[in-house]
Amino acid sequence: MALSFFQKIGRAIAGRSRVDDDTLDAIEEALVESDLGVDTTLKVIDRLEERVQRDKYMSFDELVKLLREEIAALVPESAPDALLPVPGQGPLVILVVGVNGVGKTTTIGKLALWYRKQGYKVLLGAGDTFRAAAVDQLVIWAERAGVEIVRQQMGSDPAAVAYDTVKSAVARGSDVVIIDTAGRLHNRTDLMNELSKIRNSIGKVLPGAPQEVMLVLDASTGQNAFAQAAEFVRATSVTSLVLTKLDGTAKGGVVVGVSDRFGVPVRFIGTGEGIADIEPFEKEKFIAKLFNPEDLK
Repeated sequence: MALSFFQKIGRAIAGRSRVDDDTLDAIEEALVESDLGVDTTLKVIDRLEERVQRDKYMSFDELVKLLREEIAALVPESAPDALLPVPGQGPLVILVVGVNGVGKTTTIGKLALWYRKQGYKVLLGAGDTFRAAAVDQLVIWAERAGVEIVRQQMGSDPAAVAYDTVKSAVARGSDVVIIDTAGRLHNRTDLMNELSKIRNSIGKVLPGAPQEVMLVLDASTGQNAFAQAAEFVRATSVTSLVLTKLDGTAKGGVVVGVSDRFGVPVRFIGTGEGIADIEPFEKEKFIAKLFNPEDLK
């Protein structure tokens, strides 16, 4: 069984009587192993070293407290109402991006159910028209979530699908529109052009939309998640993240590292395979799980 985030930290500093270079090196190694990424890890170590030198903290509990504070400071806040429709301004349009295999289609289904349970009328758009499986899977998830979906023939222009979806949402009085996109890390210029075309099509129907471009990442892939995020951040204006397969804290460092490196808040986390296994990201709750004292018993 994989060690939790805090177990890795605990092993790094347990039994040490003082905070010296060896202790900081051990913490650095534990953070890298927890997938914070090198840049974020070095940022944490630098800040930790400065505070240790200034405040002269030596005990295990004090060092953990410092580490917890520094990591929490790197995670952007995610306002609880950031992804709720604004009355009188038309539907909230969420454009979902991410590579194949990260759980993008599943996440859309989970989001659809989550919004429906909040009392909103949801419409899905099957914009990944290059894979028959993607469209078929999204239809299944729409049925499971109890929401409607707009789809076209295979090979149709994704921008046309997005346009029709938003147009239908406005006509039907939908509150939330969630549009799938092709999950391919193809040529960056092609990716940028395709996403820009989709966004422009949506904006023609509803100025200011999409209000959210949500990148789905698989937390279990570690450093691959950083590479994927870098590609999509370069290609389009990513406004938020969803981390899937985060049913424990062994890979929780990805949340800290990716959100810090790209300055993008995490909105939701996937906690399991079921359609209801998704929850809004709560920073304080997440940090508390990372540093759960029970993990050290």
